[in-house]
Amino acid sequence: MSPRNIFIAAALAIAMAAGIFLAIRTQAPAVPESALILPAPEPVPAFSLLTQHGETVDQSVFEGQWDLVFFGFTHCPDICPTTLQVLANAKRALAEQGLEPLPRIVLVSVDPERDTPEVLGQYIDYFGDGNLGLTGSLEEIRKLTKGLGVYFQKQSGDGDNYGVDHWAGVYVIDPDGNRHSVIGAPHVVDNYVRDLPILMGAR
Repeated sequence: MSPRNIFIAAALAIAMAAGIFLAIRTQAPAVPESALILPAPEPVPAFSLLTQHGETVDQSVFEGQWDLVFFGFTHCPDICPTTLQVLANAKRALAEQGLEPLPRIVLVSVDPERDTPEVLGQYIDYFGDGNLGLTGSLEEIRKLTKGLGVYFQKQSGDGDNYGVDHWAGVYVIDPDGNRHSVIGAPHVVDNYVRDLPILMGAR
């Protein structure tokens, strides 16, 4: 190869390498498709509730890990068990992909009359290990739901035969105890498997 051809080949190689480098540097970061990242992180409002083990906790219970927080109740006929199963399946799929750390599933009861810590514990354990259930007085639950803009309303019924209308989204809380993002219904396993690694890496 002549010196001129060597020079041209070297120049082309340098140009190609520079192009690849610039393409990598300017590649847009991945963005979630189903989750809405909140404009500014805000702390979870203050509250005092009971875990499924009967322990009194406050808003600091959301610090130290990523949490997927759903508001529902154990007598819910469809939305609650379906959503919690989606979260459990997504968490299992992320574990198989090697995601570390895995987020924690949290169920906050909007039916404290029936959802004692024991009842809540039996229910939340069905969806896997390491989950957190929160219940307590209606006043303390409303401190949390009102601060997060979460709607729920007990419906009329005979005795214990009643339902509770409630918001069906999932809050993503970051390890600093701040509300980070929201994932709305309908809930799909693939959406969580795709979006959660992006959300958890975007702090």
